[in-house]
Amino acid sequence: VMMLKGANSAAVTERVKERVKQIEKSLPEGVVIEPYLVRDKLVSTAIGTVEKNLLEGGLIVIFILVLMLGNWRAGLIVASVIPLAMLFAVSMMNMFGISANLMSLGAIDFGLIVDGAVIIVEAIIHRLQVNFAGQKLTAAQMNNQVKAASIKIRSSAAFGEIIILMVYIPILALVGIEGKMFKPMAQTVMLAIAGALILSLTYVPMMSALFLNKKISDKKTIADRIIGFSQKLYAPVLKVALRLKAVFVLATIALFVFSFFVFTKMGGEFIPTLEEGDLAMQQILPPGSSLSQSIEMASIIQKKLLNDFPEIEDVVVNIGAAEIPTDPMPVEIGDYVLVMKPKEEWTSASNRKEMFEKIEQSLSVIPGVGFEFSQPIQLRFNELMTGSKADIAIKLYGEDLDLLYNKAKEAESVITKIDGVGTVNVEQTIGMPQIIINFKHDKMAQYGLQVKAVNQVVRSAFAGETAGIVYEGEKRFDLVVRLDEAYRKNIDDVKNLYITLDNGTQIPLQTVAEVELIDAPMQISRENTNRRIVIGVNVGDTDIETLVGKIETELDAKVELPVGYYFTYGGQFENLKAANARLMVAVPIALGLIFVLLYFTFGSLSQALLIFTAIPLSAIGGIWALELRGMPFSISAGIGFIALFGVAVLNGIVLIGYLNQLKEEGVTDIKERIMKGTSVRLRPVLLTASVASLGFLPMALSTSGGAEVQRPLATVVIGGLISATFLTLVVLPILYSWLAQWQERKGNNLKPPKAAMIILPLLFFGSSVFAQQPLSMDKAVEMAIQNHPAIRVANLQIQQGQSLQNLPYSLGKTDFSYQGNGLFRENGQRVNQIGVVQDIPNPSMVKAQNILQQQKIANYGLQKELTEKELTLQVKQTYLELQQRKELKALYEQLGTVYNEYLRMANIRVEAGE
Repeated sequence: VMMLKGANSAAVTERVKERVKQIEKSLPEGVVIEPYLVRDKLVSTAIGTVEKNLLEGGLIVIFILVLMLGNWRAGLIVASVIPLAMLFAVSMMNMFGISANLMSLGAIDFGLIVDGAVIIVEAIIHRLQVNFAGQKLTAAQMNNQVKAASIKIRSSAAFGEIIILMVYIPILALVGIEGKMFKPMAQTVMLAIAGALILSLTYVPMMSALFLNKKISDKKTIADRIIGFSQKLYAPVLKVALRLKAVFVLATIALFVFSFFVFTKMGGEFIPTLEEGDLAMQQILPPGSSLSQSIEMASIIQKKLLNDFPEIEDVVVNIGAAEIPTDPMPVEIGDYVLVMKPKEEWTSASNRKEMFEKIEQSLSVIPGVGFEFSQPIQLRFNELMTGSKADIAIKLYGEDLDLLYNKAKEAESVITKIDGVGTVNVEQTIGMPQIIINFKHDKMAQYGLQVKAVNQVVRSAFAGETAGIVYEGEKRFDLVVRLDEAYRKNIDDVKNLYITLDNGTQIPLQTVAEVELIDAPMQISRENTNRRIVIGVNVGDTDIETLVGKIETELDAKVELPVGYYFTYGGQFENLKAANARLMVAVPIALGLIFVLLYFTFGSLSQALLIFTAIPLSAIGGIWALELRGMPFSISAGIGFIALFGVAVLNGIVLIGYLNQLKEEGVTDIKERIMKGTSVRLRPVLLTASVASLGFLPMALSTSGGAEVQRPLATVVIGGLISATFLTLVVLPILYSWLAQWQERKGNNLKPPKAAMIILPLLFFGSSVFAQQPLSMDKAVEMAIQNHPAIRVANLQIQQGQSLQNLPYSLGKTDFSYQGNGLFRENGQRVNQIGVVQDIPNPSMVKAQNILQQQKIANYGLQKELTEKELTLQVKQTYLELQQRKELKALYEQLGTVYNEYLRMANIRVEAGE
């Protein structure tokens, strides 16, 4: 029996096999060592499960990418991120000493890894098809279009990946067993997503510009038909939702409240039980049984198991404690490892629970033996955590050992009748046969005997007393004298032991003492200075939390304890409570990080809260996915919820970011903005949700060894993304419309003015202009306001102020530093220190600056209004003056005509002789 300490089991396995081959060469002929590696079998099975799930998940993700992008080149570009991101993650795992195991690799979802790349590539394809369908682009044009599309979407893609990355940070705070299991998972996922984030911002745009077909097809693809069909189903639903906003939102809130109620009634377990493949069993003989009895009983049980159950290949029994007592046990307890054939070859039973029932039924013909069933690693796991090999350790505290044992047996009879209980075993604290000699001091006084002298006779007769020394050469041995074995077999030999008196006569011991056989304490266990006894309960066909609740209710009602005696509940249930307490801290921290990052993304508290609503609705799907599959809440499911919350907000960021972009582009009508935005973003929303959820599908459906831990996590993410997608496409637009309407009423939704028209100075408006193109006074004022340089300056000032309005919060400068002796030293210890210093400005400064900017915009508006009034006055004065001069000109021309006529007439008179 080997106990590994901080070692890689795969490496140790190979070394053990090599060492066994060396030992066999020196053994006599016919003697063979057959090593059975319990952990190696589980490790091989679990790693096989991980490889199968990762391969199937990767193929599903690639298929969905190619199908829904409608472009096999684009799908393969995104898919190529998977091996590169995994290469980055594995390299970092090797550098930081993170092993490849069931959790570190088993919880990776390729759909999460490619989400950022999917968003960017989809934006590139959409831009190319909308603007250049049927055209052929040059390399320079392709580069420009890829750059423009990537820049527009990079904020949503990058912050979405960063949010998924950051929510795993609280998992690193877990300690104990759950920390050992889930820290490697969080570290590996964070490394893979970090690699994917770097690739999505650098490698993906470069590969898109290089390998996407520059001749843009205008034909409809399968992806277009799928999205078109989805759009036909989705658009009517969205229209109804926008018409019945309150109904949809209230129904969603009611569903969330009901789901939360269902969650409170859901059972719980610490970590799902792994199917190890082999089984473990303990035989428990009556206290005081000898080693020879245990060995004989073990031989009988071993033969019966091998004869009755063809599924059992071998039976290995461990009795007592080894020379190095890593697993101390009394000789009346035997540890069995039942080496089983693969489950598909089982004929006696179909599952582990049924097999335990059949074995117990088969061995029930052997009287006086108790049995406890488990799995080899699970049994040691429970024992290391709580000292009890059972799943639930019910500890009864008190003072009197006999009363403790009696109450424990009473509790055992109550617990056995509860549904869902597997096996129940009470710790043997009494029952050790012991001979007690109580001296009759008055009789001893009559015979002149002393207690010391009588004890010496008893000790010499039964235990042995040194009577001299025997020499063999230079060796020296004590000569021990005691009664022959035939005279020290039973209690009568003790009663009839003769005691020699001072006068040389002898009397039997029972004359001066009472000799009796009693059941003495077998062991005395203490915890927190109190005596205690443990009742071990193995779980049957229910979960630990539900079963503990039933046991607690029954014991409180049916077992009366004296004052000072009380029950506590430990084992895996105790670990579940401790881990839940840590999750109660880790989950709020994860939610807080999500909200802070959302605020950084949009620079708006209201929009951050808007997208944050994705979290409760995603939780609805996760809760019902567990409920429908009959799974209790576990730490694995809790980690799934943390991962889900990060993924759930990604599509919200993509949609709201595009709606904000449409608003900046001048789409003022809220309903039009929502319909257009959801139509364009339907493909990336469905695509990211599909790859993230279906990438976990093999884990959720896997039944091979090791999948038990992955299954709740994958189930939560898949179910949660279904409801989160519904939120993004239906409920989120409703909330956005309410928010946009509220902002318009508050006056915070000013649109930037259009670019000024071609400037025509007021001096160009002369009389000739009016003569050729008569203008009204109002038209003249309108043209002046549109074209006057002073108005243009005022408009540009307002536009400048609005561009600086609602600035998002941004982190300050980040400094990275490194000190060490190299990352890849061959020999010696690697000492590396990586420092990160992040400047985090006060968020209230940004708020104050935004308020100041709003006041500046208002001031610019007043200045523009004043300029318009002054200009209107000047234009009207000029217009009236021009009209006056026009009339004067006409009058003067008329007077000139009259005077010319007078002159002509005068000239005629002169010519006539006047």
